Amino acid sequence: MENKNIIKTEQLIKISWEKIQTDMREKFGNDIYDSWLRKISFDDEFNNYILLSVTTRFIRDWITSRYLDQILSIVRSYKTEISRIELIVNEKQNTKEIQNTDIKKKNIQGNNISFIKDHIFQYNRIDPNKSFENFITSSSNKLAFEASNKVSNKTSHYNPLYIYGGVGMGKTHLLNAIGLKLKEESKVMLISAERFMYQFVKSIKSNEMVKFKEYFRNSDVFLIDDIQFMNGKEAMQEEFFHTFNSLLDKGSQIIISADRPPNKLTRIQERIKSRFSGGLVIDIQPPDYDLRYKIIKSKTEELKNYYTDQVNISEEIQLFLSKEIKNSIRELVGALNRIVSFSRIYKKTPNISETKIVLKDLLNVSENKVTVDLIQSLVCKFFKISKTEMLSSRRSRYLVRPRQTAIYLTKLLTTKSLPEIGRDFSNRDHTTVIHSIKTIEALKKNDIQLCNNIDNLKNQILYNNQNNEI
Repeated sequence: MENKNIIKTEQLIKISWEKIQTDMREKFGNDIYDSWLRKISFDDEFNNYILLSVTTRFIRDWITSRYLDQILSIVRSYKTEISRIELIVNEKQNTKEIQNTDIKKKNIQGNNISFIKDHIFQYNRIDPNKSFENFITSSSNKLAFEASNKVSNKTSHYNPLYIYGGVGMGKTHLLNAIGLKLKEESKVMLISAERFMYQFVKSIKSNEMVKFKEYFRNSDVFLIDDIQFMNGKEAMQEEFFHTFNSLLDKGSQIIISADRPPNKLTRIQERIKSRFSGGLVIDIQPPDYDLRYKIIKSKTEELKNYYTDQVNISEEIQLFLSKEIKNSIRELVGALNRIVSFSRIYKKTPNISETKIVLKDLLNVSENKVTVDLIQSLVCKFFKISKTEMLSSRRSRYLVRPRQTAIYLTKLLTTKSLPEIGRDFSNRDHTTVIHSIKTIEALKKNDIQLCNNIDNLKNQILYNNQNNEI
């Protein structure tokens, strides 16, 4: 007998999946939509949830971990009664897509077009503008620069070379510079971890894994960017592990970049992290004042040459930018581009006041990036409990409230999704995260002390974390 609590779609006004698809394309962009979200099929709608399907477990896990929360928000904008999305794997749909792929391949055989060639060979692009010659160095990145240079000159035995650092610090530039220098004499593969994963899935679906393996394992120099995006993808990690070993066995040089050291990578196989640690691990520190000033000087001269007499950035503004924009090189160059645009549009050199207005969003950003670890540490210190107790499964009242507070602050002060927050709190389910957030929001309405505690913690996390390191 069917559950009486479930009301079938026919009794309700159905949502328009076509409209939701249009919104997803606008929100996530064409690349993400065409690569992942287009694959979602709408199966059915019930009174408080919808049923969607994809062709493989891999695609389901990828979408769930990165996009499902935001997709639910889009759905709820049309129908607030929908509180969750069930995303399942539909094997029949997978079989149908593979059959369609086989038909397409037969139709293009006359043109000698290879699937693997179209999707991998043509993607391996090296930017000629990112070389060692235009990589500006200082004490914060000199070690990474020297190690990369030695690898490109084949005067080192670092294998693998593992470079890590924050966003916009120059990791991709160094990988590109190595590839640019070696591509004339060696088979060079430069690819991001996300693109590697995309080609891996494509190859499985198109039954082209043999070509996939042959191509990647024949590289003389293998450069892979942002390896942290491989987290949680067991099948891809398995393939990468064997590719890594095969390349080492044939003497190929491997260079890897990431946003954290190997031992801090989450949901990556221990054997992979161990191999990363077996080479040379080097970090790129945040740019110091000397590096920031050199970059501003260099980029200003480049822009002057490009726009001739239309660009006039004063020494005062250059010093101001070098002093105030500290988070990343990419942010620094972006700030300079804004000032240049202002200068060209209004045909005048901006003063300090005008510069502050143009860059108001960048100048208000806290120098210290908020992390889950920082939030957990400060909340534990505030409530006088240990982090082990907070992350345990115990439900004692003196532990539950701090745990819920930390989860609430993580959602408030970071961009992490609900499943990601759950994983950071000892792999708790995302429904537990939702319950914690709603509990704190409800208590705040009547509990002045709790409001004050949360405000104090928020201020510590955002503004005083240099003085509260634990």
